[in-house]
Amino acid sequence: MAAPDTTPSESVPAANAAHPHLHRGLKLLGTLFITLSAISPASSVFIIAPGVIGQAGTGAFLAFLLAGVVGVFMAFVYAELGSAYPLSGGEYAIVARTFGRLPGFVVLGLFMITQLLIVAVIALGVGTYLAVLFPGLHVPTVAAVTTVVATVMAVFDIKLNAWVTGVFLAIEMIALVVVSALGFLRPERSLADLVLHPVAAGQNGTVVAASVGVIGAATAVAIFSYNGYGAAVYLGEETQDAHRGIAKTILWALGITVASELIPVTAVLMGSPSLPDLFGAGNMMEYFITARAGSTLNDVVSLIIAVAILNAVLAIILVTARMIFSTGRDATWPEPVSRALASIHPRYGSPWIATIGVGLIGAGFCYADEQFLLVVTATTIIAVYAALCVSAIAGRRNGSTAHAAYRMPWFPVAPILALAAIGYVVYRNFLDPAVGRPSLYITAGIAVVFAAYYLLVLRRRGVWELRGAADE
Repeated sequence: MAAPDTTPSESVPAANAAHPHLHRGLKLLGTLFITLSAISPASSVFIIAPGVIGQAGTGAFLAFLLAGVVGVFMAFVYAELGSAYPLSGGEYAIVARTFGRLPGFVVLGLFMITQLLIVAVIALGVGTYLAVLFPGLHVPTVAAVTTVVATVMAVFDIKLNAWVTGVFLAIEMIALVVVSALGFLRPERSLADLVLHPVAAGQNGTVVAASVGVIGAATAVAIFSYNGYGAAVYLGEETQDAHRGIAKTILWALGITVASELIPVTAVLMGSPSLPDLFGAGNMMEYFITARAGSTLNDVVSLIIAVAILNAVLAIILVTARMIFSTGRDATWPEPVSRALASIHPRYGSPWIATIGVGLIGAGFCYADEQFLLVVTATTIIAVYAALCVSAIAGRRNGSTAHAAYRMPWFPVAPILALAAIGYVVYRNFLDPAVGRPSLYITAGIAVVFAAYYLLVLRRRGVWELRGAADE
């Protein structure tokens, strides 16, 4: 297989001649802080895990365990590709260089839409948890204000934001430790019960055996609770010794995330006083904490989760702004727009216009219908994962990743097994007429629109220039 053409066009707008670069001020720990904050394990435990438990009951333990195995496969893929191309463009910059420009641009479209909307999806959780302390809050407005505050913070120096996210991350980890202690110190059932005799919610407050199919379907949801370790790639141009550091960050981020989510979920399943009451609760985590320690602790934990969500919004804006910055530097849009998006703040060294743009769009979508946000963002990451797996295989065959500082073990086991898992997730989503199937159609539609833009505009103009620190 021939290596994909990535030779810069000779016809490049003068506005892009400078090719602005970000400052390498982050060490591995700072990159890890921001990456873990983008994942936000506490947010996953309090927002995504209840959905998995509602679907699979105590089988959620096996679902999260299996999802962790799939996460290892994808982390290997991300680590090898990210060590070869640690660029602020993230997935699209990688796929374009290893698999080809057209699929790379499609990935750009899929991930850009997802990231811009996911800011609002996450921010809406702040109002939900603050409403526990302050009933009557207007959730969309609280989410929009949260997004604006996070945007202002994101404009500042990346090293400062790394420490801010690190402090917030420590706070949310405390909440997860508390939840874990509440379950493990007074267990109602054993780990063997979760593994050998998983049960799920039945009719009229009963519990029934959780089937393999139900656990498999819940695994498809649990996979996304671990998602975000690949965010480290977006910080590659600001990380010292990025070719080695990014791979380490991705693998560490996955390991910490799996432990930080699987342990408290297991504690809740083992320690809940009543499984029927847990499964039937409107807010499972509120039920568990209140039943074990009272409403005061639940109020404190709710406030911590609101802080954790703010931290996640900040981290997601940081990484998304760097992707948008990269699209400007690559001359993706009309010249004035590209030039503006590629601007770097003279004092803070941040892609400030791209950051403000991400924040304003995210704040606006906080007022959009939540079902719309869920449908649009539900399956786009599946297509991106698939493209990365194919890129990992293509990169080995055409030599475009031969310079990678990290090489995944047992190649090509990881990308092939990850593709199999992705195929299963697609199948499960297709069976869901409410969210999954419409989301797959929208994902396909986004891919068609961006493919058409590349073929009809960028390729004809010959101006899509793939640039980055690694290309210098």
